This record gives sequence, C-alpha cells and structure tokens, in this order.
Amino acid sequence: MDRRSFLATTAAAGALTGLAAAQTSGRLPVEKGLVYGMLGRQGSYKLRFQMAKDAGFECVELYTTEDPREVEALAKASQDTGLRIHGVMNQAHWAYPLSSSDPAVVKKSMDGMKTSLQNAKTWGADTVLLVPAVVNPETTYEQAMERSKRQVSELLPLAEQLKVIIAIEEVWNKFLLSPIEFVDYVDSFKSPYLKAYFDVGNVQLYGYPEHWIRSLGKRTVKVHFKDFRFRNRQAEFVNLLDGDLNWPAIYDSLAAVGYKGPISLEIAGGDLEYLTDVNKRFEAIIKGATVLRKA
Repeated sequence: MDRRSFLATTAAAGALTGLAAAQTSGRLPVEKGLVYGMLGRQGSYKLRFQMAKDAGFECVELYTTEDPREVEALAKASQDTGLRIHGVMNQAHWAYPLSSSDPAVVKKSMDGMKTSLQNAKTWGADTVLLVPAVVNPETTYEQAMERSKRQVSELLPLAEQLKVIIAIEEVWNKFLLSPIEFVDYVDSFKSPYLKAYFDVGNVQLYGYPEHWIRSLGKRTVKVHFKDFRFRNRQAEFVNLLDGDLNWPAIYDSLAAVGYKGPISLEIAGGDLEYLTDVNKRFEAIIKGATVLRKA
C-alpha cells in the first residue's frame, strides 16, 4: 500500500499515536514557524517567544501594530530569544478592504498596509501578508479585481523601497478562487515584490492544495499550514494530521517546486506541552512521514 492509500484509509481514525518515516527524498529545507496568536496572552513577549523556541519553532509571524513601544518590545523579544520574525500579517484588509467603493475605507486599508510594511522593515521581516479584496453584495468580482490591482500597484513602490514583499493570500473572501486565476493575478504586477502566500487549508473546500502549489510554483514566497475536516456537512479546522488534507501529496508538491521558505502554522494555540506536540506533527509532515493511527 502506498503512502496516499494508507493516509486515505486511516484519515478518519482516532488520535495520533505515533509517527513512522516513509520512503521519501528527505526533509523539506524549510523553517518551522507559527503565527503569534498561537502563543496566547500570558507572560511577556520574551516569555512567549521563548516558549515557541523551546517547543522547536524557528520563526514567528506577527500582526500589524501601530504602537511604537510594542514594535520595539517585540523586536527586543526576537533579539533576546533568537526567534526570527519572518513576516507580518496585515490586519486592516478585512474591516477595511482595498476593494471597497468608499474612499475613506480604502484609505484606512492603505494606511494599515503602509504600517505593516514599516513594521516588517523594523523587525527584519521580508513579507507582509495581504488579503487583496473581498467580494460581497456591494462589490462585484470585476470591481474587486480592478480596485485591488489599482491599490496594490500604489503600494508596490513603498514595498520596493523597504525591500519587503507584498504576499497575496487566498482565503474565504470569494476572490481568487482557482490556482490559474491566482497565477494570473500575481503575474499581472510584473514585480519581484508581489508574490503569493499560499494557505493549504483555505482551499480545501473547493480545491486540492497540492495542485495549487504546483500551479503557483516559484511564485509562492510563504506557506501557511493548517488542517481541515469536513464531516456531516460541517466544516472545521483541526490540529495538524487530524483532518482531511493529503499531507504526502502536499509534501511531494512542495518538494517538486523546490519550496525553501518559512512555513507558519495557523491553528489553535496552547501551552508548551501542546506546542511541542504540534511541532512533532509539523516535523513529520515536512519529512514526508506516514501518520500512524489506531481505531
């Protein structure tokens, strides 16, 4: 039985009980990261960064902040612990989408992205994640496409000046719903400072992440890992290896395109014991391991 068949026949089984290496071409050459929200709200920035490092993670992805004291404190926590800040997740794009017809909303969104880019420069991060548009009853697909491209184009000179890449993410925003469209969107800017941020879980309802990875190829600058399960017409995000993603196929696709950037987890957070277990699951995936489960 090959890896894919084994995974498929055991996906609905019980809790993770162990990991065994399959025949693979080796560990993916990536940094293991996590989003800052997984570290909870207890303790100082330094203590939370240290917990991530003690659990086995190598880098962290932060959220936008306008408070200069917080910016400085997070930079110091990174320096003191050696946990690298690799990226910033922009925070203004949902409440204030670039695709809005309201100039005041767009201005807030643009200002938020400019802050995110400056945060990244200060922290030594090389990307800012951006959800470029939201299609809704007030905004058509065509409007989202035209407006978002216009605003992102206006941000690119600052991104180039700061040497920070704007990384476009696909998510449940009813926009960029196929890998071919995502490729065309990224390519339309003709800029080395506009690339793709691919989230393996966000496309699971309507596509196959292993296909998207191959279509995007070298356009992907960052990757998010999460797992997703669909049961009895109900969808939920779950811990790594507890869902329906075809991790061996994802591993194969990442290896095939030569992906070498950071991979950040974006799942529920917890304490050191929990994060250590999550890190083991993470390590198994990037080694191409087969998951052992029991009924």
